[in-house]
Amino acid sequence: MPQTLDAAAVRTWCSLALEALGREREEIDAINVYPVADGDTGTNLYLTVESAAQAVEAVFAAHGTGPSKPAAADAVRAMAHGALIGARGNSGTILAQLLRGMAEVLTAGEGAALAPALRRAAELAREAVAHPVEGTILTVASAAAEAAENCGPASGAASTEAGDLTAVTARAAHAGARAALDATTGQLAALGRAGVVDAGGRGLLAVLGALVETVTGLAPAAFPTGHRPHESPAATESCAAEGGPAFEVIYLLEAGDDAVARLRERLDAIGDSLVVVGGDGLWNVHIHTDDAGAAVEAGVEAGRPYRIRVTHFAAAAAPAREQAQRAVVAVVTGEGLAELCAEAGATTVLARPGEPPASGELVEAIRRAHAREVVLLPNDTELRHTAAAAAEQARAEGVRVALIPTRAAVQGIAALAVHQPDRRFDEDVVAMTTAAGATRYAELAVAERQSWTTVGVCQAGDVLGLIDGDVAVIGAGLAATARAVLTRMLSAGGELVTLVIGEDVPGTLADDLEAYVRDVHLAVDTVIYRGGGQSVPLLIGVE
Repeated sequence: MPQTLDAAAVRTWCSLALEALGREREEIDAINVYPVADGDTGTNLYLTVESAAQAVEAVFAAHGTGPSKPAAADAVRAMAHGALIGARGNSGTILAQLLRGMAEVLTAGEGAALAPALRRAAELAREAVAHPVEGTILTVASAAAEAAENCGPASGAASTEAGDLTAVTARAAHAGARAALDATTGQLAALGRAGVVDAGGRGLLAVLGALVETVTGLAPAAFPTGHRPHESPAATESCAAEGGPAFEVIYLLEAGDDAVARLRERLDAIGDSLVVVGGDGLWNVHIHTDDAGAAVEAGVEAGRPYRIRVTHFAAAAAPAREQAQRAVVAVVTGEGLAELCAEAGATTVLARPGEPPASGELVEAIRRAHAREVVLLPNDTELRHTAAAAAEQARAEGVRVALIPTRAAVQGIAALAVHQPDRRFDEDVVAMTTAAGATRYAELAVAERQSWTTVGVCQAGDVLGLIDGDVAVIGAGLAATARAVLTRMLSAGGELVTLVIGEDVPGTLADDLEAYVRDVHLAVDTVIYRGGGQSVPLLIGVE
């Protein structure tokens, strides 16, 4: 294992960190009581890391598909820059600065290692916060750095790991962060009253855990649930926001160092939770204040602010009002499916093959739907965390959002078929969820290479029939494989078969499959749709 992270490792780290925050987002949101109990720290950290991961992916995409890989420095800089421009909330902004501090050391040249990178990260993050407070993400970051510095061979690390400094350091940093996180409950009164650990620190622990998994291949043990199940910390600490600033203001700022120094002084006088991160002419400014206009005006005087976001804490915490106006937002993978869903009244997000939408795109679609109540259909298992983060962000903007975890387009079609906007929201969501859950799904795909599957070895060019996400059939042709898949699915019963045909698939295939279903299963109906440029040649649904 190298003593520094290469580009592939940075890419893996971002991916694993995003996955970890996706799993723990709701738990982290639930324990968010400091500095404001607005229940969004997990979501903000997820969105911040998502932006970092997308920036790293862009570096790989620009490098092409050849055997050479991007330079590690390019990947690390992209990670830090992506986090900076996508940072959300207090903890997300601090995390962006932590990554920037690591990048400063890891891109310094040969000999740069993880321990000094973590130390620089902790120092830079503290410098960015106007009034650092112990018992927060800053404390956890400092503890991680100290543990990393004290873990070398001279400190007694196991001799079998002495040559694997990166793995040893990552494990030590995670262990130090975990111990510090556990102690945060006793360091802040707000955390002690709610019986929770710091939410931002919990998110940082997840990011460090992803780093451990990246360099060792093994994920560390999960941190135990940190809040009382019978009582919401946000509710317990609702008084934390009383008497505090009314607005959260965040913006990106193009400005010089001297102008930013003056900006810090001006903003410090009109609010709290002030964090200014970045450098080299680009900054991310975060503050809680009663005078949002003055905070933005200060940015205008310092340079060029943009991507300005103002959140009213009381509005974000207030329950969404019931209203008849409702919309459905659906992710689809082909123009035909997009047209079909649009005809059914849905606002669509078109996902290109291999390019899943980011949570920001889903939030924008929810905004476009212009409804008080929105049902979100991701139609892809891999989008569950992305969709959950988007739903949480939309809720913070006052939209009532229900996320139905549809795993395939045919489940989304089934849900849309029973959608009735004139009935109560909860009843509509239950009916749509039931319809989606009653629909088994399958798809046909063509193997790109020899590979092991759950039913044997497939060769390049074989047709794979996947039922509910698992390979169930390996065949030589589309028609024969599709019939085998249908036979398996209908053996458990069914009333309706839905076939979604890909762009390059001949129409005769659908006709042949419809005839097959009609001949073998007389009581089963078949509907056929053209999916357009979807990623697979055939989607099958059985209700």
